Amino acid sequence: MKAEVQRVLDQVRPGLQADGGDVELVEVTEDGIVKVRLKGACGSCPMSTMTLKMGIERAMKEQIPGIKEVVGV
Repeated sequence: MKAEVQRVLDQVRPGLQADGGDVELVEVTEDGIVKVRLKGACGSCPMSTMTLKMGIERAMKEQIPGIKEVVGV
């Protein structure tokens, strides 16, 4: 599942990089929780929660069955 998660992150990464940010995969748990770290401009952006939930989490859930949540660490 980790390879699939990384593939989805690679799809959303260009949009984050265009705004001066990035995302790093920290962990994928066996129960479907994906832990990521937002970096650069995304790490300190007040809209980072929206990016995490409406962008990254939504893409993960659409493309990978079994993903329950994406959380920032």
